[in-house]
Amino acid sequence: MLEGHIYKTFDLELKELKEKLLHEGGLVEKSINNAIKALLERNSELAAKVIEDDPAINSIEVEIDEFCLKLLALRQPAARDLRFITTAIKINYDLERIGDMAVNICERVQELNQEPQLKPYIDLPMMAETVQFMLKESLDAFVKEDVALARKVTRDDKKVDQFLDQIFRELLTYMMQDMRTISRATRVLFISKYLERMADHAVNIAELVIFLVEGKIIRHSKEPEE
Repeated sequence: MLEGHIYKTFDLELKELKEKLLHEGGLVEKSINNAIKALLERNSELAAKVIEDDPAINSIEVEIDEFCLKLLALRQPAARDLRFITTAIKINYDLERIGDMAVNICERVQELNQEPQLKPYIDLPMMAETVQFMLKESLDAFVKEDVALARKVTRDDKKVDQFLDQIFRELLTYMMQDMRTISRATRVLFISKYLERMADHAVNIAELVIFLVEGKIIRHSKEPEE
């Protein structure tokens, strides 16, 4: 009877852990959305709000870490449950880092807004949309334990890399033609790089989903194309 109660309590704790991660993921998705909106609308107040809200993400990251450590110490999980908790610890880290990248974007937005806009943004919003969709799908894959969706996220990373290359070439042209554009172009390039790093973290989450479901570590390995 007591053993059954312990198992039921542990199941509830694992469910709570998943809910905490999804709450963190929702905060991070909101930060990205507002960071890109601040960029496109040249809204320094919204950028400041994203920076101001970042401690809430940091706080829940610490809370999740402590919760995972408590589960490891008290429940001594094995097999699938152990994989779930270790996966949660790593996903927690990736989400917090994505939140940091949103803050970095907003810091560059505040700097860019002190000068006239360099150029209309064309590729950057499409790159951001791809990154946001990758994060959403990686979290959906986690919730549904959907390996096929997780693998799609890992493949979509190529699109982000292509956007980064295109943006770099275009900004390099601006800087070569007019040295007065260098500071603004460099900041826009930084923003594109932050987005690319966000995509890398989304891929990490997707790879962790594959590890959770299949027990297979695909990090640093090349899977066959579909």
